Amino acid sequence: MSIDQIAVEALRLSPRERALLAGSLWESLEDPFAATAEMDDGAAVALALERDKQIETGQVEAVPHSEMMARLRR
Repeated sequence: MSIDQIAVEALRLSPRERALLAGSLWESLEDPFAATAEMDDGAAVALALERDKQIETGQVEAVPHSEMMARLRR
C-alpha cells in the first residue's frame, strides 16, 4: 500500500483516531538530532550553535519544510 493510499484511509478515521495514529507514528521516529530531555541548557545551546555553524559553512544545507515533507512521502 502506498503512502497516498494510507493517507486516504487514515483521513477516514475520526479526529480522535487520527490523533492517536499521529502520536503513534511520531513516537516511532528516531531523530538523530533530537535534544534529549536530559540535555542541560548549556549543551542545548552548544548544539544549536554547532548546527548553525554547519549551515553557515556549507557542511549541511537547510531544507525547506515543504521539500522535506515531499522527500518523506516518496
